[in-house]
Amino acid sequence: MRPTANANCNPIANDELQNFRLISCKRTRSGLALSIFQKPRFIPNVSTLRLVSWPEDTMGGSCFVIMGFGEKTDFQSNPQRVLNLDRTYENIIKPAVEDAGLTCVRADEIIHSTVIDKPMYDNLLAADLVVADLSTANVNAAYELGVRHALRPHRTIVLAEKNFSFPFDLSHLSIMRYEHLGKDIGAGEAKKVTRELKEKIVALMDDPEPDSPVFVFIPSLQPASLTKAAVATAAPPPPSERIDQNSFAELLASFHAEKDSIKSTEDWAVPLALLKRLRKMQPDDPYIVQQLALATYKFQQPDKKTSLVNAKNILAVLAPQTSSDAETVGLWGAIHKRLWEEIANPEDLDEAVRAYARGYYIKNDYYNGINYAFMLNVRAFHRAGDEALADRVLARRIRADVLVLCDQLSQIESVADEENANPGVGSDDPFWIQATKVEALFGLGRKNEADLLKAQIFKERERLDKAGWMEDCLNEQLKKLGALLVA
Repeated sequence: MRPTANANCNPIANDELQNFRLISCKRTRSGLALSIFQKPRFIPNVSTLRLVSWPEDTMGGSCFVIMGFGEKTDFQSNPQRVLNLDRTYENIIKPAVEDAGLTCVRADEIIHSTVIDKPMYDNLLAADLVVADLSTANVNAAYELGVRHALRPHRTIVLAEKNFSFPFDLSHLSIMRYEHLGKDIGAGEAKKVTRELKEKIVALMDDPEPDSPVFVFIPSLQPASLTKAAVATAAPPPPSERIDQNSFAELLASFHAEKDSIKSTEDWAVPLALLKRLRKMQPDDPYIVQQLALATYKFQQPDKKTSLVNAKNILAVLAPQTSSDAETVGLWGAIHKRLWEEIANPEDLDEAVRAYARGYYIKNDYYNGINYAFMLNVRAFHRAGDEALADRVLARRIRADVLVLCDQLSQIESVADEENANPGVGSDDPFWIQATKVEALFGLGRKNEADLLKAQIFKERERLDKAGWMEDCLNEQLKKLGALLVA
C-alpha cells in the first residue's frame, strides 16, 4: 500500500517520502489509516504523539502551555491584585506560538475525563515545546515545569508577570517578564511581548539549547521516552469516570457568556449548572468555588435564606475566616450581609463587618471598602452611644479613602480606553468604579456631586446600550444608605 496525505491527494512518490513524516497510524476496518505531513525544519517528538490530544493538523509541531487560567489572586502584589490569566494566554502566548508555526494547547482546552493528570503528563512529555507562565505563584504550574525539566532537556520557555518573585531554584533560569494590568493587558505591552516570545520560539525550534537545569547539571542523563509497546498497552480511563463532551476552556467560556447576559434572578440557572460541571473537572480551583458560591445565592433557590446558607457552605472550603484572598473574604462578607438582611442575626452583621474590613485592608480595593463603610453604618444604626459614633466616624474615613482609590482607578481605565479600539465596550468595571464613587460622595454628604456623577454614568450606559439592572442596583443601595444616614 502506498501512503497518501489524504483521500483527495495523489499518491506520494517513493523518492519524495524522505520529505514527509508519519504523524499517526491506527488500524481501521479497511486497513491502516496513516496521517502524513511534510516535514518542518525541525523534527517534532513523534514517538509519543499518539498519546496526546493534538489536532490532526499539527504540522509545525506542538506547544503545551502550563499556567493558571481564569482570574487568579496575585498574593505577591502589594496591594493584592487579581490577574485574568486568560488575557495572557489569548493576547500573548497563543498568538506568539501560532505565529511561530506551532499548534498551541493549554490544559483546560483538552477534552478529558474528570481527572486531568493523565493528559497533563502525556503533554509534558510529548509536546515539542512547553511554555510555562508562573504568574500569581501558581504552584501547579511550578510543579509541572519541574516535571517537564525532568523529562526533556530543551524547548521549555518560562515567563511571568513582573511582580512575581522567583524562588531561588528558579532564579538562574532565563525568564521573560511582562506587565499585567489585572483585568487585561495593555495593547502595546501585548504586542511587544508577543513579538519577543515568537522570536524566542523560532530560535529554540531551529537550534535548541539545553534549558532544563536537570540536564545541564546532569549531562549524562538520558531524556525520557515511551516505547511503542508502552503506548499500545496504555490503560484507558476507568469506565466509571464520566467524560464531559466539552473541555474546561469551552465550559468556562460558556459560563462567562451566560453570566454576562444575566438580567434576572432566574437567569442564574444556566451559569450555575455550568459551574457544577466545571467543579467536577477542577474541584479545588478557588475561582470556580468562588463563582459557584456567588451563583448559588444569586439564584435564590429554593428560597433566599437556603441559597445563602448553601453558598456559605460552598465557600467554607476556602477557609474565608482566615484566608488572605481578598476575593474569598469579600464574597464571605457579601453572604453574611445578605443573611443579616434576611434573618437579622447580629452574628451575621458582625461577621460581614469583619470580612469586608479584612478584604479591604488586604487588597485596599473599592469593592470591599465601600461595603465595609456601608456595614459600619448598618451596625451604627443598631447601636447607641460611643459604639455607634465610632462606627459612623470610621465609615466616613473609609469612604474618603475609597474616593481616592476610585479616582486612581478611573485614570487607569482612561489609559486603557485610549489603547482600546472600542472604549467602554466589554468590561463593566468602569461603571462600578464610578458607581462606588457616587455612593462614597453620597455617604459623605456631598449629595449634589453624587447626583451629577450618577446622571453622567447613567447617560453613558444608555449611549453604550447597556442600561439595565446595574442602575437599579445603585439606586437601591443609595436608598438604603439614605435611610441609615438620616436616623
